[in-house]
Amino acid sequence: MPDLLVDHHGVPVLACSPDGPPISSAQDALDHLIGPAFQGAEVVAVPVERLDDRFFDLSTGTAGAILQKFSTYRLRLVVVGDIAHHLSASAALPDLVREANRGRDVWFVTDLDALAARLA
Repeated sequence: MPDLLVDHHGVPVLACSPDGPPISSAQDALDHLIGPAFQGAEVVAVPVERLDDRFFDLSTGTAGAILQKFSTYRLRLVVVGDIAHHLSASAALPDLVREANRGRDVWFVTDLDALAARLA
């Protein structure tokens, strides 16, 4: 399934395919997520399956570097899927998720329906 540009309540969202290229660095995010988002997306919805496990281990700096790229290009990032096992393995990740979900630039949601509801 290819990445699709979809509209949720007037917000253009690049809904990324779970079987696309893996994202393991800021450069991967730039090449495979941010570049394609310039087709008109404001939000990039990335399935958990696409993100390398290092993204969820905050000590690696991978999440910080990727989030910074999204901020630089003024795009919103939504991580879509079940991250329960990552949350249980980290003391810091639950705090990041909680704070991110309070804002508007980075969200962690269970599925695309939850994203559509947040954008409503």
